[in-house]
Amino acid sequence: MPAAATKAGQVPAASAGPEPEPIRFFGTTWVDHDGGYALRRVGVAVGSLATAVAAAVLLRLSYEGLEIGNVGTFLNVSVVVLFAIASSIAFAKTWDSFSRRPAPSSDEAALKGLKTIGFIGSLIAYFLRCFAEAPGEKLRRAEYQRATAEFARRRSTRTGNPAARRPKRKK
Repeated sequence: MPAAATKAGQVPAASAGPEPEPIRFFGTTWVDHDGGYALRRVGVAVGSLATAVAAAVLLRLSYEGLEIGNVGTFLNVSVVVLFAIASSIAFAKTWDSFSRRPAPSSDEAALKGLKTIGFIGSLIAYFLRCFAEAPGEKLRRAEYQRATAEFARRRSTRTGNPAARRPKRKK
């Protein structure tokens, strides 16, 4: 149980350092690779692949509906190209988000709709990333280690008031 987590009715204790940031589906099990971490990675990989396959089947059925409706070649090709481009952009943006945080003024908000359309690309990025680590683990581990080192450095730099110390006597 983390230091900040308490049972009902207890006052939270002072934190003994920075807390790790939880990752979706993994919580903080990525820190020590405990609490079913490996099983969670397998579950996320299988779940994202199954969802991507189901979504591809759904898109295929939609495409067949367009063919049955005889809407024309241009619209059929346009739909396929749109989903291919949206999926590739969503894959690239999702993959990048695992290794660096977006800038505060970035185009993430503007691309939200495009990423929603290309959700299959995001699911595939999650699937592939689960082979190496929990998605986003490398970024959060680096931030957590940096925060822990900074906390340790701040806690050990000095003790007491140096101005109140007495000068050493010469013998």
